[in-house]
Amino acid sequence: MTVSKQEVRKALKARKDEVVEVLCDLIRLPSTRGNEGPVARYLLDRMADLVDVCEPVSIAENIVEDSDYSFPLEGLTYKERPNVRLVKKGAGGGKSLLFNTHMDVVPPSQMQERPFDPQVKNGVIFGRGACDAKGQIATLFLALRVLDDLGIALKGDVIVHFVVEEECGGNGTLACIRGPDRTDAAVVLEPTGLMCLPSVRGAVWFEVTCTGRSGHSGQAKATVSALKEAISAIHILEGYHARLLAASKGIPLFDAFENPMPITFGTMAAGDWPATAPQKATFKGVLGFLPNKTKEQIQEEMRRMLIDEGDDWLKEHFDLNFIYRHDSSVIPQDHPLVQTMTQACRRSDLKPEVTAMPASCDAWFYNNLLDIPTLVFGPGKLQTAHSHHEQIEVAEILKAAETLIELMRTWGG
Repeated sequence: MTVSKQEVRKALKARKDEVVEVLCDLIRLPSTRGNEGPVARYLLDRMADLVDVCEPVSIAENIVEDSDYSFPLEGLTYKERPNVRLVKKGAGGGKSLLFNTHMDVVPPSQMQERPFDPQVKNGVIFGRGACDAKGQIATLFLALRVLDDLGIALKGDVIVHFVVEEECGGNGTLACIRGPDRTDAAVVLEPTGLMCLPSVRGAVWFEVTCTGRSGHSGQAKATVSALKEAISAIHILEGYHARLLAASKGIPLFDAFENPMPITFGTMAAGDWPATAPQKATFKGVLGFLPNKTKEQIQEEMRRMLIDEGDDWLKEHFDLNFIYRHDSSVIPQDHPLVQTMTQACRRSDLKPEVTAMPASCDAWFYNNLLDIPTLVFGPGKLQTAHSHHEQIEVAEILKAAETLIELMRTWGG
């Protein structure tokens, strides 16, 4: 059965109100880390009639012992918050394809007054998770709905992983890759502005704790301020980042960005009294890096910088831990998956743009650990993700769904 582009677009338009409803329903579920269960249950109910397999996949509690597990939290369990796995079986003879996106969201931003009360204004949906990544879930819902509406049969299997805990390091995807699913290619859905991203930078989240010698402000020579030592450590890491950035020029696709691998210092805690030198100071942050380095190299170099460049006190009085570790993910621009995706974009009347992602995501799990060629694609703008004005255009969701339908039909044969 041949289905034209016009028929696909007509079917997408007919489902527009439904996909808006689905996305608004998802935004209303505040699925920060530990609270993804209601989203999983919603998707299990809403997706069941669109695929051959729609199932919850429980996550074993001992996943915290996995060497690639990120950001452990005492007392947090995986009870009643599974990943969700979908399978749309192909007729046979075609290549398989896996889609991944996440159910969790970051906490509300400052000045975000109604994060879980979606607002629809002039074709734009606002709310926490609108683009990162509940808009991606809605896109996959719409694509699968229209495939079902039009009776489009695929030759290759399509598997979908809706995962927990992407925002804190990818533990849901880690659980998925420790399972049996293997495909010929994968697409991770994140807000890319409908650009095709075969290159994704890596990142480490770090925690530095400096200890000092506490005491009264009138005893300057007898005290060592842990806060001042922490500030010194921040300056050392900023210097390391500057040198790393300079040494990371010339990597394909990343040079389009002035700084595709920033260092960010997100939190600091020290002291309990203005007139007392604090005994302990802790700061946390994230350092991006490009494919010329591995996460192991970055961790060792950061530790070495604090020892080599710290003062006599700092080099012996700091503790550096890494709570999130992602390598970069890269496939060649001429890889068949990239070529098929750009072809799908053209057929959907998009001007295909192939570039790099100046952020980290779960692509590396599939690409690096399973050798499944993986790229990143999706509606919405990364610039609004995690912000108080997070948003997504409904028209972009429809166009992304059209492009994914074209990709599934072309890649799967």
